Amino acid sequence: MEDISVTNSEDLHPARIPGYEGDPLTHQAGLLDEPLFWLGHLYSCAQSEDAEELLFGADYDAAGDFQRHLWERAEWPTFTVPLADDHRLHVVYRTFADDTGIDYLLHHPDWEQAELLAQDDGHFMGPGLSWSELMAAVENGLPGGSTTDPSARLLLLLPAFGDTDLPDDAVDRLTEALRGLTGVESPELLAVALLDHQGAPGPAGWTTTGHGFSVSDGDYSFRNPANRFAPPADRLARVAAALAP
Repeated sequence: MEDISVTNSEDLHPARIPGYEGDPLTHQAGLLDEPLFWLGHLYSCAQSEDAEELLFGADYDAAGDFQRHLWERAEWPTFTVPLADDHRLHVVYRTFADDTGIDYLLHHPDWEQAELLAQDDGHFMGPGLSWSELMAAVENGLPGGSTTDPSARLLLLLPAFGDTDLPDDAVDRLTEALRGLTGVESPELLAVALLDHQGAPGPAGWTTTGHGFSVSDGDYSFRNPANRFAPPADRLARVAAALAP
């Protein structure tokens, strides 16, 4: 499949994600300033009625309208978080009429293909990030992506995360991000609910293999070497190395 340029309206320097074809991918960093965008983006993380109520509150209809218009776009809104050594995390909104969803990918210019970490759609896959890997991407402050704001990065990558071992400050970190970007009435209660269920794939355990790289035990995780759909060990190792804190 041919590559498609991701046009960044801010710096006009295109990035390429191998393996994508169809409608053009376009950086849409302005969406990250819209509270209603975040309500829809985090929807799959709210795996209970209580969590949904905490997330949407009185904005349920407005958030639904916002998301519907987002999925009706001709272009594919795409966001990028830079990592060390020129690696990139890409979040791609697929706006296919019959196959909408969000892909979370890791890429490096020297790689022939992008590595799919997680998918947020009807055929969900993940998790693709442990908490420590998530925080490394959130906090690195590297320029060249869609945002350097740690709160925006945290919420952007949250649906790809799943980890049974959370630090004591996890709720505080997520609460701060929710309070600053979403306008929800009870950000701390919502943070607790989101971290309790952690999206459709649910939490996963993370261990280090005998070869020294991190893997998941999630039943739907591409990073679980026991899953038949997982990439081979050399690719799992390079993914773990790129994401390492």
